Amino acid sequence: MTESVLDYMTRLGRAARAAACVVARASTAQKNHALQAAAEALDAARAELTAANELDLAAGRANGLEPALLDRLALTPARIDSMIEGLRQVAALADPVGAIRDMSYRPSGIQVGKMRVPLGVIGIIYESRPNVTIDAASLCLKSGNATILRGGSEAIHSNRAIAACIQRGLAAADLPAAAVQVVETTDRAAVGALITMPEFVDVIVPRGGKGLIERISRDARVPVIKHLDGICHVYVDALAELPKAQGIAFNAKTYRYGICGAMETLLVDQAVAPVFLPVMAQMFAEKGVELRGCERTRALIQATPATEEDWSTEYLAPILSIRVVDGLDQAIDHINRYGSHHTDAIVTEHQGRARRFLAEVDSSSVMLNAPTCFADGFEYGLGAEIGISTDKLHARGPVGLEGLTCEKYVVIGDGQLRGQTA
Repeated sequence: MTESVLDYMTRLGRAARAAACVVARASTAQKNHALQAAAEALDAARAELTAANELDLAAGRANGLEPALLDRLALTPARIDSMIEGLRQVAALADPVGAIRDMSYRPSGIQVGKMRVPLGVIGIIYESRPNVTIDAASLCLKSGNATILRGGSEAIHSNRAIAACIQRGLAAADLPAAAVQVVETTDRAAVGALITMPEFVDVIVPRGGKGLIERISRDARVPVIKHLDGICHVYVDALAELPKAQGIAFNAKTYRYGICGAMETLLVDQAVAPVFLPVMAQMFAEKGVELRGCERTRALIQATPATEEDWSTEYLAPILSIRVVDGLDQAIDHINRYGSHHTDAIVTEHQGRARRFLAEVDSSSVMLNAPTCFADGFEYGLGAEIGISTDKLHARGPVGLEGLTCEKYVVIGDGQLRGQTA
């Protein structure tokens, strides 16, 4: 009798729950051994990885996949190199599991502190990029978690080949194969099952388009770590150093258009806009960036009229909205109204305004005199990230090893009894 998708996912969940207990107590050396062995397995399997990826690329071309998606799907030699390096980088990171902080004596004589522990079983749902399989598996393993990975159907052969290398790494370190499981079926019902198994899965991390994340947020019965949009702003203050501001604004938009940390709206104080905007317009024109501006912006430079919808749009493209504002209060109001609580920056030399912006802008990352495209786990020193969270509970901002753990209280006594003092 053919196994149903629900039965299959239940089997994966049960195996992951059992494996999580083993991985949680694994030593740092054992986890690092698995990661290094997986890196060696990837290096040795380049031909198999390329052949599997070619099957996915051929299917993608036959199905009319867009060139940009085909590019994301491709496992080039450089991307395989990057996956291998990523495994080695994660192995070199400090292990957060078991760290105890803030131990202090209470009047009763007991000691109270907090210990960092794994979350348990993490379900990760993602699209296109097969290298996410390595990023997710390595971070979950190093942080002492088991993981169930459900990649996009367009990358199924690539993900299976990568998973085989991860399995070799786990076997070399004597860790259970179920510590990292890649969902083998492309049936969409697998996602529905994964996000509604709280008895087996502790948290879900979706990585993909807005539609995927909205669906998972709506239907999940398991906590979700997510962000929907990256509507990021740079505000150029009246007391900004303008050459510095020009470099920051240009880099924030043009470093890479398709990342969630790209600037989508530029806010400029009316006091400096007449000098600042014409220079920026020329720089963006040379890069082919389409400008959409408010009425005051269009009085200074050539731009398409910006609509109300533009202020709340994540373009992920060479398009930029520009608004001239009356000062810091209006800039903060605009960001908190239209932004997505992802990443926002101020350029200013005024310490008081900088402090207000950092305190009052309600985003997962706030920046002073730096471009928003720095919002990235690698740039933050996390080594890698599982994603960026705009939630306010548990993890916020780039989610690295620490974000895949939580804390529990540790209480140490020596026979003290409640109601007695030491």
